Amino acid sequence: MIMNRLITFIKTSLQEINPWKNIKMLHTNVRGDILAGITVAIIALPMALAFGDLAFGNLVPGVGPIAGIWGAIVGGIIGGLFGGCMVGVSGPTSPKAIQIAGVMLIFTQMSNITNKEEILGAAFTMIFLSGLILVIISMLKISRFIHYTPYPVIGGFMCGIGVIVIFTQINAFLGLNSQENFKEHLYNTDINALYVSVSSLLILFLWEPLKSKVELLSKIPAPLIALIIGSSIAHFMNLDIARISGEGMNNAEQNIFNFYMPNLNQLFDLIGPAFSLAALAVLDSLLSCKVADNITGTRHSSDRETFGQGMANMAAGLLGGVTTATATMRTVGNIKFGAKTPLASIVHGLTLLAILLGLGPLIGQIPMACLAAILIKVGIDIMDYRIISILKNLPIADLLIFIVVLFFTAYFPSKLTMAVGIGILLAISISLKQIMLIWKTKYINRIIPLEKSNFKLKKHNEKIPTKVSANVLELNGPLFFGSIESILDIYANSTKHDILIINMNNVTMIDLSGSYALEDLIKGAQAKGIKILVSNIKPNIKKVLEKLNFSKNIGEDCYNESIISTL
Repeated sequence: MIMNRLITFIKTSLQEINPWKNIKMLHTNVRGDILAGITVAIIALPMALAFGDLAFGNLVPGVGPIAGIWGAIVGGIIGGLFGGCMVGVSGPTSPKAIQIAGVMLIFTQMSNITNKEEILGAAFTMIFLSGLILVIISMLKISRFIHYTPYPVIGGFMCGIGVIVIFTQINAFLGLNSQENFKEHLYNTDINALYVSVSSLLILFLWEPLKSKVELLSKIPAPLIALIIGSSIAHFMNLDIARISGEGMNNAEQNIFNFYMPNLNQLFDLIGPAFSLAALAVLDSLLSCKVADNITGTRHSSDRETFGQGMANMAAGLLGGVTTATATMRTVGNIKFGAKTPLASIVHGLTLLAILLGLGPLIGQIPMACLAAILIKVGIDIMDYRIISILKNLPIADLLIFIVVLFFTAYFPSKLTMAVGIGILLAISISLKQIMLIWKTKYINRIIPLEKSNFKLKKHNEKIPTKVSANVLELNGPLFFGSIESILDIYANSTKHDILIINMNNVTMIDLSGSYALEDLIKGAQAKGIKILVSNIKPNIKKVLEKLNFSKNIGEDCYNESIISTL
């Protein structure tokens, strides 16, 4: 009996991660995917360079940018081939870059390693091991539990990452040595570096307003323009400032191709940090996939996405690439430019490979001040302004979780997964009452046809077409981080409809996670042309929602119950 169950489990796991599901879709949107892939590669290039330097800049100067590109190449090709999000684009991300930098700093200090090759060997062994762990996680089908992460944890984490990115780049922005305290050495600011960094940052901030006025500029990514102009200023003014090719790389061509065999002698020393890298890869990737789901109205496969990231990180470790994850900004751009299948991600990786082979020497001439400006803008953009805008109105419990996670993320960059873990444990302890309530009462959320509900549409209403299909989403019990995933699954698997009535009569409480999940569900439905009606909200629930700008964000028309009546 046990053996049969084990065989069945292995079979279903292998079926889930089978790349054929992705391969058979590659021909369905060839033109759109190729154009999207090339465009996203252009967006990804400066990001890959910058995140690579963020990962390795302090330990092995000059090597990071090339490692960043290799991470983007294998993330695009292998992540696209094996991943579970059809439109996801993988590569180095700011949380992952910060994590590997922090982890390696502690490891080198504890191990007393100073040799460049030994440092890189340990780093890439760690990345390879993290990929292997991700493959195992996907086979065990446990990655999906990341969906139960409370939103204040996510918001605090992203804001903390933004703070870290900004502060780590101030020295390079000012032209200071990486070891100097910028507060104490402002007098050493290099005016030549400022010419480049300030100009690049201004372009990054002004590009969006310019794009809205000049349609021709709409599809040109701001980071690429900043990279070109910043590098041009340094070249034509013949500025003596730090470049990518600095002390760690005499010639970019010399470091394009490297192969790193995992060092098994360091296995026990690196397995702990590798688990940490794997855990953050799951969090980072699946959060990006959820964003893609909200935009496309689809549902990704968490286990297959984790498997794809595992394969990509193993390849990154072998080829000398920065640890990878599904990247939110590149994924959103991919969707925006018309991608529908993994072919776009694969084309993105192949395009970056072509750029690396053809422009390797030029990449080495990019000023570090320019990359610093790009990263500072990334740090500003990555902060969660959705939660920042309502901080003063947050429920006390959600505010406490946000502050705790923000603090631990910003002050312990080498232990990012610890910050997330603390936040989740705090959220569970605060919501223990709701968790026990669900466990004991077994509240059932369901979606049913209008005909089987207690609602009916009023006849001869101008706002309703003659022939419509309507469903009722009946929510029961507490609506919080522990219950929202089942609701999203129920709605994702529902039949097509023109009208959705959300009955909240039996909702007993709601937190930030529940509010945002409901808001995203409604916005996703509205984007498809579905009319939404939110009915029977209790006063205490409505009070919480009003503080969180729920009504403002979904539109007051969703509360118009004049077109329905209760049986």
